[in-house]
Amino acid sequence: MITIDGVSQTFKGRSGPVEAIRDINLTVGEGEFLTVIGRSGCGKSTLLRMVAGLLKPTAGAVQVAGETVRGPRRDVAMVFQKPALLPWRSVEDNVMLPVEIFGWRKSEHRANADRLLEMTGLTAFRKRLPHELSGGMQQRVSLCRALIQNPKVMLLDEPFSALDALTREELAVELQRIHMELGTTMIFVTHSIQEAVLLADRVAVLSSRPGQLRRLVEIPIPRPRSFGHNAHLDQVANISAELHSLLLSDAHLPRTQTA
Repeated sequence: MITIDGVSQTFKGRSGPVEAIRDINLTVGEGEFLTVIGRSGCGKSTLLRMVAGLLKPTAGAVQVAGETVRGPRRDVAMVFQKPALLPWRSVEDNVMLPVEIFGWRKSEHRANADRLLEMTGLTAFRKRLPHELSGGMQQRVSLCRALIQNPKVMLLDEPFSALDALTREELAVELQRIHMELGTTMIFVTHSIQEAVLLADRVAVLSSRPGQLRRLVEIPIPRPRSFGHNAHLDQVANISAELHSLLLSDAHLPRTQTA
């Protein structure tokens, strides 16, 4: 579904070039949930923006469904840290925004919007304005807005980082349920090892800048998963410990570049 082939990214800085990403090779299968973790400034968001077509790689190429990414695509949706809802539009009108932007018939997407609002517990709030919602509810609206276009790929850039711990956990569990129901290919950037283990089929660990693929860690834990007590606590603890060690270890250790 997604092929990241020798991708690098270098930005122009005041004192010279800044190498953000170096030679990343990675494949993401159809319906897979990949989480990306790494220290601040390691290029996680940069990588996501290259997959989204918002940023052109300095070297290498990204393909989605066999086509080289040359700009934003209708079948790729992105959710950012902040919901970025239009304050004068109701919940349902914010969700329907992509339909208007792409010039689609509203009547053909209204039922899908209703289903998404019900799926995320927002039906009773459909006429509310964003300022009348909590931060967690606003981010649910943002998720619905991304899903209304039935994307093949959904990219999420730390969408829960600004929320309180409990709301963050609730939305992570909700996102897991949505992924299990819809089967959309997802790449999720996070600083949270706990979120990474809850959500991922695999975790891509990036090194410190310039970001390189340090390790791909499989998460062979049956779904649905939860943050609480379950039958796989030992497995969760072991994988979490491995990821924690990788993040703390020397950035100059040998790195795995296979997908």
